Amino acid sequence: MTLTSIFFVVKTFRKTILILSCGVLVLFSCGSSIEKQAAKDEKQYSATVKSSVLLAISTGADNGTIYLPFLRDKKIGIVTNQSGLLSNSNHIVDFLVEENIAIQKIFAPEHGFRGTADAGEHVVDGKDPKTSLPIISLYGDNKKPKPAQLAGIDIMVFDLQDVGARFYTYISSLHYVMEACAENKIPLIILDRPNPNGNVVDGPILEKEYSSFVGMHPIPILHGLSIGEYGKMINGEKWLKNGIQCKLTVIPCTNYNRKMNYSLPVKPSPNLPNDQAVNLYASLCLFEGTNVSVGRGTAKQFQIYGSPYLPKSNFSFIPKPNIGAQNPFYNEIECFGEDLSAIAKVNRMELKWLIKAYQTTEDKSKFFNSFFTKLAGTKKLQSQIENGVSEVEIRKSWEKGLIQFKEMRSQYLIY
Repeated sequence: MTLTSIFFVVKTFRKTILILSCGVLVLFSCGSSIEKQAAKDEKQYSATVKSSVLLAISTGADNGTIYLPFLRDKKIGIVTNQSGLLSNSNHIVDFLVEENIAIQKIFAPEHGFRGTADAGEHVVDGKDPKTSLPIISLYGDNKKPKPAQLAGIDIMVFDLQDVGARFYTYISSLHYVMEACAENKIPLIILDRPNPNGNVVDGPILEKEYSSFVGMHPIPILHGLSIGEYGKMINGEKWLKNGIQCKLTVIPCTNYNRKMNYSLPVKPSPNLPNDQAVNLYASLCLFEGTNVSVGRGTAKQFQIYGSPYLPKSNFSFIPKPNIGAQNPFYNEIECFGEDLSAIAKVNRMELKWLIKAYQTTEDKSKFFNSFFTKLAGTKKLQSQIENGVSEVEIRKSWEKGLIQFKEMRSQYLIY
C-alpha cells in the first residue's frame, strides 16, 4: 500500500470514519486489493475498538501503527510545538526519533516550538537542544515554507492542537503548509486532535476583503471542526492559491466523537492556560481589537477582562510581565472589569461582555481599533454594536451564513 492510494476505515462508537489520502472522494474507486486490505485492517481494528468504548481518547499522534509505515525510510519534516504530545506525555518529535524516523526539520508556528513566545512576537530559527534538529519558524516574515526549506523532504507531518476559533493562527499555518506541500509535490499527513470547543459553530462569517493571518477563510469565528477536518475543507473548497490541492492524509482520533468533552493535556499557547480560557477564547478575543485587556500579564488570561476606562467595581487586576506577555497591555495599570474564571462553560460565542464594555466605557470613540475588523472578519459587527443593535438582532444577522457554512462543513466531518 502507498500513501497516495490507501484508505483506512476506523469505527469509533457508531460513526464510521474514512481517511482519504488526498482528501477527495475519487479514492473510493481504488482497486479490489486495497478494499480487501481495508476490510482486513477494519476487522483487526474493530476487535480492539469494540471493547474500548471506555478507553481514553487517542489522538492521531497516538495511532502510530497507522502512520509509521508511511514514514519509514523517508525524510520527514514536521510542523509541531509543545502541544504535540502522545497520551503517554512523550512528544511526537521524541517518539519519531525513537522510532528511527529520519526527521530533517521541525517547523514551528506562532509561539515557537516550545510554545513560550508572546503572541505576535518574532520567532527566529534555531535548533532543538534535545534532538539537535533544526527549527524553522513559520511566523513573522516566513509564514509559508520556502522551496529551499522543503528541499530533500519526502513527507510532511502536521501535529498542532487547535482550539476551534478562526483567529487562532495554527489553522492559518496549516493553510500555508498545505499550499507549500502542494506546490512542491510533497504529501502531508495531519495527526488529528479533538477540537476542545467540540461541535460549536457560531459567529459572523469572514468576508473575503478582510482576510488576514488571523482569518483566512470564509468561516464563522467558531468553526466546529478538528484540525484534520479543517484541512479536508481547505482542500475540498480549493482555498489554496490557484485552486491547487494537497496530497493529504488525515490520521483520526479514536474513542472520540465531537459531542464529548475534551480537556487539553497541555496549554496550546502561553495565554491559554486552562480549559476555561480555551472555552472563553472565542468570546473574549474580540477585545484584542479594543482598548480592553483580556488579562495578558496575569494568571487568568482570557478568563477576565477590564480596562482603566471601565467603571470602577469590586473586581480589578494589574497586568505585569510574565511568560507569553513580556510587555502586556496596560502594564502596571489597574484595570476594572469582570472575572469570568468560575462561570459555567459557554456553548456559543458570547457577545454580552463586549456589548456591556462598549456601553459603559469612558469614551466610546476610543473603544475600537483597526484590528477589530480583522478579528471579526467584517465591518458590520462594529457598526452594529456602535448603533445599539441588540445581541438578538446581531445573532439573527448571522443565521443565513451559518446555515450555509454548516451545509458545506458536513462534507468534511470525520467524527
